[in-house]
Amino acid sequence: MPARPTFSTLDRTAIDALLARHHVGRLAYTRRDRVDIEPIHYAYADQWLYLRTQPGTKLATVAHNPWVAFEVDEVRALYEWESVVVRGRLQLLDDGPHDSARARHAAAIEALRTLVPAAFTDDDPTPARTIVCALYVDEVEGRRATPGGTA
Repeated sequence: MPARPTFSTLDRTAIDALLARHHVGRLAYTRRDRVDIEPIHYAYADQWLYLRTQPGTKLATVAHNPWVAFEVDEVRALYEWESVVVRGRLQLLDDGPHDSARARHAAAIEALRTLVPAAFTDDDPTPARTIVCALYVDEVEGRRATPGGTA
Protein backbone atom coordinates (compact mmCIF):
# COMPACT_ATOMS: atom_id res chain seq x y z
CA MET A 1 0.00 0.00 0.00
CA PRO A 2 1.46 3.40 -0.93
CA ALA A 3 2.30 5.83 1.84
CA ARG A 4 -0.44 8.34 2.57
CA PRO A 5 0.15 12.01 1.84
CA THR A 6 0.42 14.49 4.67
CA PHE A 7 -1.60 17.70 4.75
CA SER A 8 -0.44 20.59 6.90
CA THR A 9 -0.62 24.35 7.33
CA LEU A 10 2.00 26.80 6.16
CA ASP A 11 3.56 29.21 8.62
CA ARG A 12 3.76 32.91 7.78
CA THR A 13 7.33 32.64 6.48
CA ALA A 14 6.32 29.95 3.97
CA ILE A 15 3.21 31.94 2.99
CA ASP A 16 5.25 35.07 2.31
CA ALA A 17 7.81 33.08 0.32
CA LEU A 18 5.13 31.52 -1.90
CA LEU A 19 3.48 34.89 -2.54
CA ALA A 20 6.86 36.40 -3.42
CA ARG A 21 7.80 33.54 -5.80
CA HIS A 22 4.71 33.84 -7.95
CA HIS A 23 3.05 36.61 -9.90
CA VAL A 24 -0.26 35.16 -11.09
CA GLY A 25 -3.13 34.36 -8.76
CA ARG A 26 -6.91 34.14 -8.85
CA LEU A 27 -9.18 36.87 -7.56
CA ALA A 28 -12.58 35.67 -6.30
CA TYR A 29 -15.41 38.12 -5.75
CA THR A 30 -19.16 37.98 -5.32
CA ARG A 31 -22.25 40.02 -6.05
CA ARG A 32 -25.64 38.91 -4.91
CA ASP A 33 -25.92 35.21 -5.79
CA ARG A 34 -22.98 35.02 -8.21
CA VAL A 35 -19.35 34.16 -7.46
CA ASP A 36 -16.64 34.78 -10.05
CA ILE A 37 -12.95 34.03 -10.11
CA GLU A 38 -10.40 35.43 -12.53
CA PRO A 39 -6.67 35.06 -13.01
CA ILE A 40 -4.73 38.26 -12.47
CA HIS A 41 -1.07 39.12 -12.15
CA TYR A 42 0.23 40.72 -8.99
CA ALA A 43 3.32 41.94 -7.21
CA TYR A 44 3.90 41.25 -3.52
CA ALA A 45 5.72 43.84 -1.42
CA ASP A 46 5.65 44.81 2.26
CA GLN A 47 2.63 42.60 3.05
CA TRP A 48 0.58 44.08 0.19
CA LEU A 49 -0.61 42.42 -3.00
CA TYR A 50 -0.68 44.95 -5.82
CA LEU A 51 -2.89 44.10 -8.78
CA ARG A 52 -3.48 45.78 -12.09
CA THR A 53 -6.62 45.52 -14.18
CA GLN A 54 -8.83 47.39 -16.58
CA PRO A 55 -12.35 48.77 -16.21
CA GLY A 56 -15.05 46.12 -16.50
CA THR A 57 -17.39 43.75 -14.70
CA LYS A 58 -14.90 42.83 -11.98
CA LEU A 59 -14.48 46.44 -10.88
CA ALA A 60 -18.19 47.19 -11.10
CA THR A 61 -18.84 44.20 -8.86
CA VAL A 62 -16.07 45.04 -6.38
CA ALA A 63 -17.39 48.61 -6.15
CA HIS A 64 -20.55 47.14 -4.58
CA ASN A 65 -18.78 44.55 -2.45
CA PRO A 66 -15.02 45.04 -1.96
CA TRP A 67 -14.51 41.83 0.05
CA VAL A 68 -12.53 39.31 -1.97
CA ALA A 69 -10.42 36.19 -1.75
CA PHE A 70 -7.14 35.81 -3.59
CA GLU A 71 -5.45 32.44 -4.14
CA VAL A 72 -2.00 31.44 -5.31
CA ASP A 73 -1.00 27.81 -5.83
CA GLU A 74 2.25 26.00 -6.48
CA VAL A 75 1.46 22.50 -7.73
CA ARG A 76 4.17 19.95 -8.46
CA ALA A 77 2.06 16.78 -8.29
CA LEU A 78 -1.29 15.49 -7.04
CA TYR A 79 -0.06 15.25 -3.44
CA GLU A 80 2.78 17.76 -3.63
CA TRP A 81 1.53 21.32 -3.55
CA GLU A 82 1.23 24.53 -1.55
CA SER A 83 -1.66 26.96 -1.61
CA VAL A 84 -2.23 30.38 -0.05
CA VAL A 85 -5.56 32.19 0.32
CA VAL A 86 -5.74 35.86 1.29
CA ARG A 87 -9.07 37.38 2.29
CA GLY A 88 -9.80 41.04 2.68
CA ARG A 89 -11.03 44.30 1.24
CA LEU A 90 -9.75 45.15 -2.22
CA GLN A 91 -8.73 48.81 -2.32
CA LEU A 92 -8.73 50.80 -5.53
CA LEU A 93 -5.65 53.03 -5.56
CA ASP A 94 -5.09 56.38 -7.18
CA ASP A 95 -2.62 59.17 -6.81
CA GLY A 96 -5.29 61.34 -5.21
CA PRO A 97 -5.00 64.42 -3.03
CA HIS A 98 -3.88 62.76 0.20
CA ASP A 99 -0.25 61.95 0.93
CA SER A 100 -1.12 58.43 2.09
CA ALA A 101 -3.05 57.70 -1.14
CA ARG A 102 -0.21 59.00 -3.29
CA ALA A 103 2.34 56.98 -1.32
CA ARG A 104 0.38 53.71 -1.60
CA HIS A 105 -0.20 54.31 -5.33
CA ALA A 106 3.52 55.03 -5.87
CA ALA A 107 4.46 51.86 -3.95
CA ALA A 108 2.06 49.85 -6.12
CA ILE A 109 3.49 51.25 -9.36
CA GLU A 110 7.03 50.53 -8.18
CA ALA A 111 6.11 46.95 -7.24
CA LEU A 112 4.24 46.33 -10.51
CA ARG A 113 7.21 47.62 -12.48
CA THR A 114 9.34 44.83 -11.00
CA LEU A 115 7.18 42.55 -13.18
CA VAL A 116 6.69 44.80 -16.21
CA PRO A 117 9.27 47.59 -16.23
CA ALA A 118 7.35 49.51 -18.93
CA ALA A 119 4.08 49.50 -16.96
CA PHE A 120 2.31 52.87 -17.10
CA THR A 121 4.70 54.24 -19.74
CA ASP A 122 4.34 54.75 -23.49
CA ASP A 123 5.87 51.28 -24.00
CA ASP A 124 3.38 49.53 -21.71
CA PRO A 125 2.39 46.14 -23.24
CA THR A 126 -1.06 46.34 -21.56
CA PRO A 127 -1.98 50.04 -21.63
CA ALA A 128 -5.70 49.37 -21.02
CA ARG A 129 -4.89 48.11 -17.54
CA THR A 130 -5.03 51.49 -15.87
CA ILE A 131 -6.63 50.47 -12.56
CA VAL A 132 -4.33 49.69 -9.63
CA CYS A 133 -5.66 47.78 -6.61
CA ALA A 134 -4.19 46.64 -3.33
CA LEU A 135 -5.01 43.86 -0.91
CA TYR A 136 -3.34 43.82 2.51
CA VAL A 137 -2.07 40.36 3.44
CA ASP A 138 -3.40 40.05 6.96
CA GLU A 139 -6.16 37.45 6.92
CA VAL A 140 -4.20 34.67 5.25
CA GLU A 141 -3.92 30.92 5.41
CA GLY A 142 -1.71 28.41 3.67
CA ARG A 143 -1.93 24.67 3.17
CA ARG A 144 0.53 22.06 1.95
CA ALA A 145 0.39 18.47 0.75
CA THR A 146 3.48 16.29 0.83
CA PRO A 147 3.69 12.82 -0.70
CA GLY A 148 4.49 9.65 1.16
CA GLY A 149 3.85 11.01 4.62
CA THR A 150 6.95 13.21 4.71
CA ALA A 151 6.76 16.79 5.92
